[in-house]
Amino acid sequence: EQMVGALVADYAIRKEVGEGGTSAVYLADHPNHGTVALKVLREKLRQDKTAVARFVREAQYGARVKHPNVVETIEIGEAAGLHFLAIEWAEGEILERYAKQHAPLPKDEVATIVTQIAAGVQAAHDANIVHRDLKPENVMYDPKTRLVKLLDFGIATDTQASNDERLTRAGFFVGTLMYIAPEALSGEIVTAAADQYSLATIAYFLLTRCLPYTAKAPREMFTQLLTMPPIPLKEAGEEGLDFSPELDAVVMRALSRAPSARYPSVMAFANAFAEAAKVEPEQPKMLDKFKGLLRRNR
Repeated sequence: EQMVGALVADYAIRKEVGEGGTSAVYLADHPNHGTVALKVLREKLRQDKTAVARFVREAQYGARVKHPNVVETIEIGEAAGLHFLAIEWAEGEILERYAKQHAPLPKDEVATIVTQIAAGVQAAHDANIVHRDLKPENVMYDPKTRLVKLLDFGIATDTQASNDERLTRAGFFVGTLMYIAPEALSGEIVTAAADQYSLATIAYFLLTRCLPYTAKAPREMFTQLLTMPPIPLKEAGEEGLDFSPELDAVVMRALSRAPSARYPSVMAFANAFAEAAKVEPEQPKMLDKFKGLLRRNR
């Protein structure tokens, strides 16, 4: 709140729109760039070399990924001791908020969202960057236009970086437990297949308003991810939801515990998902319906 009204390197801060443990995000105006989202490293972390390195790394990774479904990085800088990152202001709302209000979503809408996220993620993979934190909270979605923008490369990793350049210690995992790929839990270096798993979890949530695992606590979730298969799509969600075997198979393949069992790329998964989403589940035959009515009336 103290930053509202301040001027940071010609960015006039209008209001705070988000906050995290390491930074705050503001709506700001610039004479040349117009309206932007300005991310500022918290004051208490300005002297923390690792925190500064992570912040700068996020900005640099974001700048390397240029795609219509990824927010554009406009400027990385430092002014009066403040480390800041100016990015494109994306219209819409955080996908997590939208999904909590409207999910389960129609299959065609989910396919549109998944395909766009995948396109942005694929651009990152083509730039040798694994996002590592795909979740609805890191996606901007405009329901009016159905346009998706991928946010936040804060814990992304460069697949070509040396061990000395990595900021995650061996034996530790990073990411959000509800959306993380099982192989990441060992703290090993993850591949692009981990992002595919996270995207499949997002798709599962948008379709059912549920997650593939029922754990209520982190320890339980950790155990389920490493030892149990995910709940099949056809068994998830509220009564009345119905999915074709084709769609169930696509999502379950992308949620395979072994990375090698998933699709060869995140776009391959998205394309298969979009095709399967068009397939309508078979309706019960009249005789089956009649038998069901008899059972209920006994």
